[in-house]
Amino acid sequence: MQSLIQSIDAFVRDEEGVTAIEYGLIATLIALAIITGVTAIGTNLEAKFMLIAGYLT
Repeated sequence: MQSLIQSIDAFVRDEEGVTAIEYGLIATLIALAIITGVTAIGTNLEAKFMLIAGYLT
């Protein structure tokens, strides 16, 4: 029983791999921000091109 408690305690205290998870979360947030920005710019750009096309026709 003591061995099980020690194993659980060691598992909870182990911080190995935490940095990789943090970097993964940061990369995900940056990618999400880029995708959101590109989508917004693309939508606005499409509207501008449609306006210009309307003027030309």
